[in-house]
Amino acid sequence: MAEISAKLVKELRDKTGAGMMDCKKALSEAEGDMEKAIEWLRQKGLASAGKKAGRVTAEGLVDSYIHTGGRIGVLVEVNCETDFVARNEAFKELVQNIAKQIAACPNVEYVAMEDIPASLVENERKIAMGSDALAGKPEQVKAKIVEGKLDKTLREMCLLDQAYIRDQNISVAELVTQSIAQLGENIKIRRFQRFILGEGIEKIESNLAAEVAAQTQAKAEAKPEPTPAAEPPAKATKAKSSRSSRTKAK
Repeated sequence: MAEISAKLVKELRDKTGAGMMDCKKALSEAEGDMEKAIEWLRQKGLASAGKKAGRVTAEGLVDSYIHTGGRIGVLVEVNCETDFVARNEAFKELVQNIAKQIAACPNVEYVAMEDIPASLVENERKIAMGSDALAGKPEQVKAKIVEGKLDKTLREMCLLDQAYIRDQNISVAELVTQSIAQLGENIKIRRFQRFILGEGIEKIESNLAAEVAAQTQAKAEAKPEPTPAAEPPAKATKAKSSRSSRTKAK
């Protein structure tokens, strides 16, 4: 397979306006042949998608997805250029599929790499630099390992870098690019929020057997003590006999 240089990828991008990853993939499929790569991009409808990337996206949809059982919910906003495309069934399907993608990716917190705060990136870099796997390695090797681990960690947090759940051969970014080519407008995933049932609530672990024993003990302690029975009154015959004895004595 021909080596695909960064210069060749840039040249193809300048000619077609397609994304960098799409250009690299096209060149790989064409084994480095520029004309065949351009043809591949045109067949996929990607040759013009990159040219639309700078257009303003002020329309679109906010949609939701509730996972079976109601334990996971997602809200997502996806933007396009016109209300006409926002009402298009293909665009609506895209937004719904993106919402499902978010529900299926628990580690995803950001849309793209540029959305990740610098403080988080620096913290992840420190963690990578403290790895035991770096012990005894030359500094240049350490730097490459750290950057590789950091890039992998950050991409796992980004929606656009995830493999699309309905077609593992493409990423979410490529899915959006294909939709741009299909619908003829720039499309951007702006923001999303995932809701997980019970997230953030501290759950109290209970022992059922201990609870039953405690309740039984409490009931036993609360039970009133029995009242002593009153002595029965003396029988009338005994009292009469006593009076008769006193009368005779007189």
